[in-house]
Amino acid sequence: MKSTIAKVVVAFGALVGCPPSYCQPAQKADLVITGADIYTVDDCRRWAHALAIAGGKILYVGEDAAALDYVGPTTKTIQLHGEMILPGFHDSHVHPIDSGIELSLCRLDEATSKSEILLAIEKYSKAHPKDAWITGGGWSLPLFPNASPLKEDLDKIIPDRPAYFISQDAHSAWANSRALKLAGINKSTVNPPLGIIERNADGEPSGTLREYAMDLVSKLLPKQTREERQIGLLRSLNLANSFGITSLQDANADEDSLQTYTEVANNRRLTARVVASLHVNPERDQSQVKDFVSLREKYLSPFVRPTSAKIFADGVVETHTAALSAPYTDKPSTSGMLNFRTEQLNLIVEALDKAGFQVHVHAIGDKAVNQALNALELAKSKNGPNDNRHHIAHLELIKSTDIPRFRKLNVVANFQPFWAYRDAYITECTEPLLGVERTNHLYQIGSVMKSGAVVAAGSDWSVTTINPLDAMQVAVTRKGLTDKIGAPWNPDERVTLPEIISAYTINGAFVNHQENVTGSLEKGKDADFVVLDKNLFEIDPSDIHKTRVVMTYFKGEPVYTSKDNGASK
Repeated sequence: MKSTIAKVVVAFGALVGCPPSYCQPAQKADLVITGADIYTVDDCRRWAHALAIAGGKILYVGEDAAALDYVGPTTKTIQLHGEMILPGFHDSHVHPIDSGIELSLCRLDEATSKSEILLAIEKYSKAHPKDAWITGGGWSLPLFPNASPLKEDLDKIIPDRPAYFISQDAHSAWANSRALKLAGINKSTVNPPLGIIERNADGEPSGTLREYAMDLVSKLLPKQTREERQIGLLRSLNLANSFGITSLQDANADEDSLQTYTEVANNRRLTARVVASLHVNPERDQSQVKDFVSLREKYLSPFVRPTSAKIFADGVVETHTAALSAPYTDKPSTSGMLNFRTEQLNLIVEALDKAGFQVHVHAIGDKAVNQALNALELAKSKNGPNDNRHHIAHLELIKSTDIPRFRKLNVVANFQPFWAYRDAYITECTEPLLGVERTNHLYQIGSVMKSGAVVAAGSDWSVTTINPLDAMQVAVTRKGLTDKIGAPWNPDERVTLPEIISAYTINGAFVNHQENVTGSLEKGKDADFVVLDKNLFEIDPSDIHKTRVVMTYFKGEPVYTSKDNGASK
């Protein structure tokens, strides 16, 4: 069946002007792979069975017999047996350096109860008796009443050292009394701009900090060393490569980040393309764009490109900090918060657009999404059309009237598909705050795709898994990974497998201005690709998460090989 599909698509491609790469080989290949099911993601969505690669570039994509013409005395050959090859995955919203560092700290992601969280913290604290601070993250908001853990629980475990743990969504933090005291946070401390200090009935800080209130403590943490940042990045790259990722956009970078990427690249250890989104400070005006221009000039290189700017337009629904166009159901007195005044945002976006930066916006609530689209539309009217390829990430709630604007304004919709199923965050922390009607219109990936807009995808790791295959399954099924029986959540927003593959490949390349060199498997492009143990089109969509990466290649070189890949070489 596989070869039949491929032959039909190849024949059709020839008729419509997209013929396979049948040409006499001008040079011998460094690597030839045969026997694969190759989904090229080219304009015709052509299938093939063989690849020939030389100098990190694709020489040939087509059928096995013709590929053998590229085999010379020094050519390495790999004979596959129906495994699937896709272009390398693009994660368009991720936090590689910080997340890599976090892997060495106290991780709480796997804990499923408050008691498990406290046990993990206690165990880590005892194992690190000399650490001045006990830090980590990944605690799940639904595991605590009102998504607010208490300082007293930490004090019982760690009474003599400051402790600080970031939530799973990275928009809240949990601190013990020692950390709060060092930060000078007490009953009389007022909420900082754009931040919330949660309090108990007596008005005392309870131990939970939201948004920019987190900075009151985090600024006191020991500064990460140059070596720690490099090790963290290398951990992340190894993990990303193991899931087939060869390109990423760092969603919140600073100069330390750029130095780290550059140092790793100079040591030839950067195994993915990097676009860095420089953090826009809401406490500064558009003059900060001049600093971004200087950083771009200083650090721009073929594989590290600080050409994007990250704007946090609002917070998150679970803490009432996402900006909504109508009040929260459980708190009718609030509609969340915008991090930028409208005039301020308009001026910053206009300056970034004029300076040639891509604007990368975090927007969760529909009011924030609307504000971002308005700012981008105004910038376009003042600066004229360009090719900056601005994108808005997350997009949990979108006004129906704003959906067509993505295509009209050429703004990419950057979804995190793994969030689009009915988990505890939705049932316990979202629906009670938004109500049933708004909750049933969250993560409208299908609607945005139907509008004709470009849709890209990312993980927001370490917020959720970095594995694109997990997220692809959720996008197609709108269910949890192991839920085969339950009904899909918001089923009209399901997307097809080809659509979500495009979001993780050619559309991700488009966001990063890389579609001419990567994102699809075509002659002349860089050989960035992933080998999967199964053809995704031939399995139950609910089993996509069981698919394993066999090999990942970046510029024609293997950057990940599973121990049991089974390929004959």
